[in-house]
Amino acid sequence: MKRILDCRASDFRQMDREALKGAILAAEGRTVMAETVVTSQPLLPEITNAELAKAFGADMILLNVFDVFHPQIRGIASRDLFAPDRGSEESATSTRNPIAELQRLTGLPVGINLEPVDESADAVEGLNELPEGRKATALSLAETKRLGVDFVCLTGNPKTGVTHERILHTIHVAKREFDGLIIAGKMHGAGTRGSVLDSEAAIRFAEAGADVVLLPAPGTVPGVREEELARVIAEVKARGALVLAAIGTSQEGADESTVRQIALSAKRSGADIVHIGDAGYAGMAIPENIQAASIAIRGRRHTYVRMAASPLR
Repeated sequence: MKRILDCRASDFRQMDREALKGAILAAEGRTVMAETVVTSQPLLPEITNAELAKAFGADMILLNVFDVFHPQIRGIASRDLFAPDRGSEESATSTRNPIAELQRLTGLPVGINLEPVDESADAVEGLNELPEGRKATALSLAETKRLGVDFVCLTGNPKTGVTHERILHTIHVAKREFDGLIIAGKMHGAGTRGSVLDSEAAIRFAEAGADVVLLPAPGTVPGVREEELARVIAEVKARGALVLAAIGTSQEGADESTVRQIALSAKRSGADIVHIGDAGYAGMAIPENIQAASIAIRGRRHTYVRMAASPLR
């Protein structure tokens, strides 16, 4: 088993769910996940936000507002998707699928958010109506598998009405319909009432079979303190799941010092993955903040290797 720190594109291409989970576990809290919005004009129009995130130290790429029934990623032009001119049948197939193309360009595991919308949620604000391709259903999860997505994150964007109860239900559906890594949890309220850091819900997610339970990082949601998060993480890990600590409340656009503090606090709490969200500039974190989080939790050596490693390796 390789640590994710030591994995390159050729390793990721061969990984199944258990291998990816094992690689994250073996890295001992030194995994960085960067989230990007696929519908936003990329920060640098010549490349995708995912490529830029990788260049600043991300190990895993999470795509937000990706519609599985209308799969598009800004920065991957339609001519690239449908013009099989790269000289091999394998390349032609991958370029018709933006997920496969992004995996090829970054050399990293690529996942997507799907949202377990609860139609009976107790909302605190007006909720958005989502297209079917963004909702977490049996059909969308089956399509996610067909697209070759490495992991799925069952969570909620702002104003979506996602609840812990609906996430729990959807974990069971995902176990049936999808064979990649399953991440589940809330990084903020998603427009509903109730505590975001819910220890009972987190334990139920782990017991239901989530590979990774998503929890808000300390300081990102009011009242989420390092000591409390550490207690919840210990309960989750006792049930065999890993933990992702999310920076998902626009602090990905804060100063580097703030991001470093949050990342270190998440690691002290026991998180296996530090996630950094997409609300910095143009559908991604400020790139320097991705690098700052990476250096804080694992130092310059591992960060620079990830930044420099070619997807051809």
